[in-house]
Amino acid sequence: MKKNVKILTLLLVLVSALACNRDKNHPGYTFFPDMAYSTAYETYTTSPVFKDGFTMRLPAEGAIPRGFQPYPYKGKSFDDQVSAGLELKNPLVADAQILAEGKAQYEIFCISCHGAEGKGDGHLYKSKLFPVQPRSLVEPFVQNKPDGEIYHVITMGSISGLMGAHGSQVHPENRWKIIHYVRSLSK
Repeated sequence: MKKNVKILTLLLVLVSALACNRDKNHPGYTFFPDMAYSTAYETYTTSPVFKDGFTMRLPAEGAIPRGFQPYPYKGKSFDDQVSAGLELKNPLVADAQILAEGKAQYEIFCISCHGAEGKGDGHLYKSKLFPVQPRSLVEPFVQNKPDGEIYHVITMGSISGLMGAHGSQVHPENRWKIIHYVRSLSK
């Protein structure tokens, strides 16, 4: 019995040693290939793994995307806009860094319509690609609105429909930065 254990141990050590290789380009033998090389499927292709045959899976019910902040106002009605103005407050304090970041975001998302100085004279209007002059952001009509109301317009779009919703493009924190920058344009 002891002799069999010694032979089995020696055989196991010998097989293990043979599996090793000094060539760094060849990592050795794979004993469980299903764990090392899983079958990858492209997103929209069929898959035999699931009953419905689809590779792409829906997230679990109730799952919230990372970084998602629910927005309580669902429409672009006048009531929602006014409510947002009364209830939402800008959490950021306007300092040089916030204004610089707000300016950078403004130049990405707003300048083409509202212009460099916020007067509604952006490239789309000057080139006649936009039929109606966008609202001037430096006039009292906009400057006197609460931050939450401007935030709502950026998120959902204007009630008139001339300004589209930018909620899917502009991160919530960047909307507040843009608002600080827009406020600084009239000073």
